[in-house]
Amino acid sequence: MEYRQHELKNGLRIVLVPMNGTATATAVIMTGTGSRFENEAENGLAHFLEHMFFKGTKKRPTAQDISRELDTLGSSYNAYTAKDRTAYHAKVASEYLDTALDVLFDLFLNATLAPKEIRKEQGAVIQEIDMYEDMPMRTIDTVFDALLYGNNHPLGRTILGPKENIRAFTRRDFQRYLARNYSVVNTVIAIAGAFSEKKVLGKITRDFGSLPKSPKPLCSMWTGSQDAPRVHIKIKQTDQTQLMLGVSAYPYLHKDEYALAVLTTLLGGGMSSRLFSEVREKRGLAYSIYASIDKYTDTGNFTVQAGVEHEKLPKALSTILSELKKLKHAKVSAEELHRTKSYMKGTLALSLETSDAIAENAATALTTIGRIRPLMERLADIDAVSARDIQRVAQDIFKPERLNLAILGPHAGAENKFLPLLTL
Repeated sequence: MEYRQHELKNGLRIVLVPMNGTATATAVIMTGTGSRFENEAENGLAHFLEHMFFKGTKKRPTAQDISRELDTLGSSYNAYTAKDRTAYHAKVASEYLDTALDVLFDLFLNATLAPKEIRKEQGAVIQEIDMYEDMPMRTIDTVFDALLYGNNHPLGRTILGPKENIRAFTRRDFQRYLARNYSVVNTVIAIAGAFSEKKVLGKITRDFGSLPKSPKPLCSMWTGSQDAPRVHIKIKQTDQTQLMLGVSAYPYLHKDEYALAVLTTLLGGGMSSRLFSEVREKRGLAYSIYASIDKYTDTGNFTVQAGVEHEKLPKALSTILSELKKLKHAKVSAEELHRTKSYMKGTLALSLETSDAIAENAATALTTIGRIRPLMERLADIDAVSARDIQRVAQDIFKPERLNLAILGPHAGAENKFLPLLTL
């Protein structure tokens, strides 16, 4: 697979990925800004702005005009806001790519941000906040982030923001955020699938080439530290307790980035992983349990998430901690390491089969680390991880003073009950 990269004079980055044997094409516009680029009063603005891009342009005055045109193409389209990036994407049958690009570029460049639409969309965003509040598996991460990073840092705040902010935002707030953070040098356009490269490159140049070069936006860097374990409980009457246990870890491009990835997969990356086997299969303590990593340019974290019966929370927690401890004190066997690497390489190859996955991967890589890692390079980096590397990383990050436990469920006043359990 060949990634053909271009850069316009104003700094806009473009990556074109022609694919043989597909009848689709996907376009992704990604900008390297998200909720961590907000101050406290702006919290929720990045995500709200993403919504507003679909509410009308001069050429397509209403949300219905935009959605009807894309629906007529049979397009799969959407957008999302993360803490460090925001993306808009559309996947279509190849013959409809020209029209899809015209719509996508129009909403990205020419959103009118009409005050009446802002007022209407406030209700929709507040309903989205309420929807996720009713989904504990989706909200436990916000409890954890607040615990790890604190409410005074943007990484510790929610992407959706508080309702009082949503109700207060004005058109001027959106315009200021847009001017400050949607920099052309901070934007990537990725197209993958079957398409005419000459045609697509010409379209992008015409629509984006005249935009002025502007500075890359800045965000608050993470400089925090931790010297004691922490517990935070969000009280909620649920049928199941959600827990997230984690530690601060490594940023993008850290020398042990892939060693941590292999460690994480070995612990909780599949149905044969250690946590799945010990917590679910052997003890029946959880239906869902997995380990994952979040990475940013300046920090990162490792977490384990599970849903358990209320009264089995201490047992589940001690079992998880026991598995972390084992990785510190004993090397992984050659057979288990080989199996974990094979799983990772197989799932990685499968994740890069379709035009939407390839475009998303290319845009994310350019936005976050400034380059696209070829598949063969990533496979080689996985292969290079040794059992000694995994043990060394486990010893580095799995320290009792770095543990953070977020709990969502009916456990009022139980912090002191769980804090003594946080040992390794």
